[in-house]
Amino acid sequence: MAKAKMKTAPTGADVAAFLESIEHPVRQADGLRLLDLFRDWTGWAPRMWGPSIIGYGRYEYRYESGREGEFMVTGFSPRKANLVIYIMPGYRDMGEKLARLGKHKIGKSCLYINKLADIDEAVLQEMVADGLAYMKENYPVFDA
Repeated sequence: MAKAKMKTAPTGADVAAFLESIEHPVRQADGLRLLDLFRDWTGWAPRMWGPSIIGYGRYEYRYESGREGEFMVTGFSPRKANLVIYIMPGYRDMGEKLARLGKHKIGKSCLYINKLADIDEAVLQEMVADGLAYMKENYPVFDA
């Protein structure tokens, strides 16, 4: 079966230009901070995935149905309403870390925070490291 055509795919867009275009000063500053943190934590260069997600690394997956594709391993998006942190494959078994993180909300693979000042960056680093380790153990993982 062919790889699935993902709506959120890597683009050639400039990451710095995207961050500089963010009008909200706190969201822009937090985006620039996350840019450096994720690069340090992952060792990978950032890449735009779709129009508003900054992703690091990529992994290949295949479902039992035969559908296959690729997606970023981790990343973030400085959206208007909040910062969104993406940790693949989601926040399974991270209850203890989430309890120590600070003010947040979660979705399946999305962590929503208002601003970096609301959370403990060291705990976020633990969560990203946990997600990276899981992904490397379970999927083919590559630099983007």
